[in-house]
Amino acid sequence: MTTHRFIPTTFHNVIGSLPPALHIADGDTVVTETLDAIGYDKDGIRRTSGPNPMNGPIFVEGAEPGDALKVEIISMIPTRDTGFTRSIVAANVIDPETVRDLPPRDMAIWAIDREALTVRLSEPVSGLDNFVLPLAPMIGCFGVAPSLGQAISTATSGEYGGNMDYRLFGPGTAVRLPVSAPGALFFLGDCHAVQGDGEIVGTGVETTFEVTVRLTVEKKAGLVWPRGETTEDIFTIGNARPLDQALQHATSEMLNWLASDYGLDRTAASHLLGQVVRYDVGNVFDPAYTMACRVAKKWLVRR
Repeated sequence: MTTHRFIPTTFHNVIGSLPPALHIADGDTVVTETLDAIGYDKDGIRRTSGPNPMNGPIFVEGAEPGDALKVEIISMIPTRDTGFTRSIVAANVIDPETVRDLPPRDMAIWAIDREALTVRLSEPVSGLDNFVLPLAPMIGCFGVAPSLGQAISTATSGEYGGNMDYRLFGPGTAVRLPVSAPGALFFLGDCHAVQGDGEIVGTGVETTFEVTVRLTVEKKAGLVWPRGETTEDIFTIGNARPLDQALQHATSEMLNWLASDYGLDRTAASHLLGQVVRYDVGNVFDPAYTMACRVAKKWLVRR
């Protein structure tokens, strides 16, 4: 297997069937440096505009519609000492009558200590004088080309992935995405130093990273929605609005996975999920919301 150092010369604000920037073999590893969500690089130079400029697309030999692209997130190394967020929660995550009392949604700068692996506000506000967070890298936006030749904004998400902003999309996680175009055409960008559930201020701590991923084709996988796996859990992703539809997509995908890989019929899977399922909120700021349906591996036995 080959490791490629991918240095993009153009960036994309859509995920779609665009000319490949890199061709790789099935199972190869790619190392690449991302821009932040509004287009600045590790040196603070603006290379392009937002939202969420993507590196790619990467063409993976052998990937065909109906397959899955397995994306193993091997490492994420911060390449800048600063990140940014918005300073106030988004209007759509609070009661309408509360919105009128919100201050302006200014930009806040965060300091990233790349040796201590911590994150803190550069100018602490009252009550958060000693607020220091551990670095928790995650990829906010990544995916493969959607079906029907579509090119969809990196502001949103769908079956193909996209701007999901789910905290478990970090080092050590493997994600499977349903392939809809020859070569899969994989994109990634929009990395965060840390983020709470939902991305409720409209950002994580947006910054730049060196990201290493391994891309592997799984033939005739039968996925509809993304699936993920960590050391402890499996999870499925649904992207839609309203939020209950995203939950429905994620739960349906989990039922299918429990049947195909674990031999559980609808009754057995329902008993299992009814008592041990965990639902995590991904993005609830952008046009499509994200829900994750998660099950601990300790309850599962592969067929």
